[in-house]
Amino acid sequence: KQTIDLLVGGQAEKQNDKLAVYTKRVYFCIKLTSMKNLSLKLEDNIFQETENILSKVHKNRNRYINEALEFYNKLQKRRLLAKQLEKESKLVAGESLSVLAEFEALEDEG
Repeated sequence: KQTIDLLVGGQAEKQNDKLAVYTKRVYFCIKLTSMKNLSLKLEDNIFQETENILSKVHKNRNRYINEALEFYNKLQKRRLLAKQLEKESKLVAGESLSVLAEFEALEDEG
């Protein structure tokens, strides 16, 4: 992070014979990313639909495809996590039922 103090619409007032100046702190953060080249073949209808959307949202094609892949990757990660959770839940389901039965037996005795 690089910080620069600026007097942006700042105010100054006199307090006890001292001049107090209020400033806003502005942070500049530069994200450096590396890019990989990729050759991509799209079906004609997908390409045309993408071009139509791009003309309306005013994004360049590269940025649009990067955002689409980022979204799709997150979606797939969620699906994989859901599958893993379902699988692990099935593994412990039998054990959970036996623990529940033990607790119920203890309540019946008490």
